[in-house]
Amino acid sequence: MEKIRVPRATTGRPRTKPDSVSADKGYSNRRTRRYLRRRGIRHVIPEKADQAANRIRRGKAGGRPPGFDKERYKKRNTVERAINKLKTFRAVATRFDKRGYVHLGTVTTAALIIWLRS
Repeated sequence: MEKIRVPRATTGRPRTKPDSVSADKGYSNRRTRRYLRRRGIRHVIPEKADQAANRIRRGKAGGRPPGFDKERYKKRNTVERAINKLKTFRAVATRFDKRGYVHLGTVTTAALIIWLRS
């Protein structure tokens, strides 16, 4: 995800929503896309092959293909791989640490070790 935008509210707690969401093909369905569209959240979700084939088979009635930005999806893949590398460290994956700042230190240490090894 990218930057979080906080709209101004007059009363109550501040509301936050992401500017965009990146997901894999498991979330490629009308319901998810419609929900994100209604909330004004851009999304990068690839279309499943069978869904694309059904849409094409239906012709004009199938509608147009959903928008997809390959460059943004590549960035999602990069982030996912980095998280998986961090999860190879047991303390990061299981989160033994009780406090947030201690866990942040553990993640930072794991990131440094990964960086030094590469």
